[in-house]
Amino acid sequence: MIARWWRSNLEKLLLQLAKQDALLLLAVLGCAAGILSALIIVAFRLLVEESQAAFFPGGEIENFEALGWQARMLLPLAAGGILIAMFRWGGKGIHVLGVARVMERMAYHQGYLKLRGLLLQFFGAAAALIGGFSVGREGPHVYLGAAASSLMGQWMKLPNNTIRTLVGCGTAAGIAASFNTPLAGVIFALEVVMLEYSLASFIPVILAAASATLVSVAVFGSRPAFDVPSMSLGDLSGVFVILLLGIAAGAISAGFIQLVQTIAHHARVLHHWQQLLLATLIASLFGLLLPQVMGIGYDSVDHALAGSIGMLLLAMLVIGKLVATSACVGLGIPGGMIGPSLFMGAMLGSLVSHLSALAGFEVDHGLFALLGMGAMMGASLQAPLAALVAMMELTYSPGIIMPGMVVVVIASLTSSELFGKESLFITMLKAGGMEYTSSPVNVALSRIGVVGAMSKSFVRSDAHIDKSRVAAVLITRPEWILINGEESPSTLLRAADLAGYVDREGKNGGGVKQSIDLMDIPAKRLEIHAVHIRATLLEAREILDQFSVEALYVQRQTAPGIHHIYGILTREMIESAYQ
Repeated sequence: MIARWWRSNLEKLLLQLAKQDALLLLAVLGCAAGILSALIIVAFRLLVEESQAAFFPGGEIENFEALGWQARMLLPLAAGGILIAMFRWGGKGIHVLGVARVMERMAYHQGYLKLRGLLLQFFGAAAALIGGFSVGREGPHVYLGAAASSLMGQWMKLPNNTIRTLVGCGTAAGIAASFNTPLAGVIFALEVVMLEYSLASFIPVILAAASATLVSVAVFGSRPAFDVPSMSLGDLSGVFVILLLGIAAGAISAGFIQLVQTIAHHARVLHHWQQLLLATLIASLFGLLLPQVMGIGYDSVDHALAGSIGMLLLAMLVIGKLVATSACVGLGIPGGMIGPSLFMGAMLGSLVSHLSALAGFEVDHGLFALLGMGAMMGASLQAPLAALVAMMELTYSPGIIMPGMVVVVIASLTSSELFGKESLFITMLKAGGMEYTSSPVNVALSRIGVVGAMSKSFVRSDAHIDKSRVAAVLITRPEWILINGEESPSTLLRAADLAGYVDREGKNGGGVKQSIDLMDIPAKRLEIHAVHIRATLLEAREILDQFSVEALYVQRQTAPGIHHIYGILTREMIESAYQ
């Protein structure tokens, strides 16, 4: 019954969703995308956590340190074998996943993600996390949420601008379900993936993040991702230490990005399965020598927040996590980079606080560990606002805002301006041979469907018409005349040109000819090409450039071999919609 209603109302919904004012429909779709994304993310987390609890001593997940050295070496080897088999026989050319893949699909493919990628991310990231590879779960969460939402939109045959919004909803749901931080999820989706702040995208993304958080809380409870103790800045002398932490975090972030870039660039000479094998051997070596860097490492983050890790071990963990994660990510392990950046930030912040205490400063170890997390996240991902909001939501304390703003901004500027580094996600795309650009104009055009800018004032006509047909063609005062070709419309003519021709011929006294050739009368004719009703204005502009035409007719196939035409779109209309 629902499917039948959907089919009968599809055309009306397509026309409405392609515009920018369909807030109610987008809100409903945002809720649905958030719930669907959260269900898949919950299934992913349960697979990872229940698998780890089954063989970790005491059922304590992430406790790789409690395993014997033989198990710590064998786990990555077993997981690496699974990953090699998965990508060699099931990858079909898909090598980059996570947030970087979502950004690439948004920039060049209107947010279309495939079921194959979702399955590779789900089982590949699960194998990597269970096996102790030094990667995070947040990147996979984002991809799973974005892919699930995109596939829902594709299944419903929604316009491409709506699918892009749904990808943003899935992204927000992924971050929200990871930390129980819905606002940070919203900001991350808008700041990193969608690259826009508009009412039409803001409302559905907010609802998606809230829906995903509710589902996650229902399954895992409201306990935050980290055990954050009460904390305070102390006296103003701590501001100087915060500045030093920001500079240090920016420098470490730049080193992290550079190492990922270098490894990924040099690894391109290897086959993908060879890259995975090398990453497996490196992970196995770290499992033997420094097991604290295995997996996400949130148990160690909790210890850093409590200030219970010694300075020597803190320094070793910062360097070890940086090298281990760079190797895993640069060599194609399908895991995330947000978790490792938080891990490194917590260790760095705690290390700086211990050194400052030795120098006589009164510092709060938990506060500086948290500030380090925000600084590393903001600088590594070039998402300062999302990092700041995440810190605030994790602590439920607005007092974190001032020191958080300082450390995040200093770290981000140090990484981007002093060292000239782009975000980890863009670095991964470029290292994989994919260019990434996203101009404000393209973002604006992608937000609007062709229906939102097209003209419906047109009539169709054959090239040769009788004198008696002229009045019938012009009676509705159309703006355009779409001239039929042999199989499809071929030319566009302004109706005013035909009306002017008829008027001039009548005034000249000779009268209008019995048969008029619309391809011969004095008029400006535009070459034309088809564009699907689901397309965005960005796609329309690309078709205009690709086929070197001046106008498009908007159509949809309603039956095999039958296309319904909805309107006319010219370059001027596209520019007007953007302006």
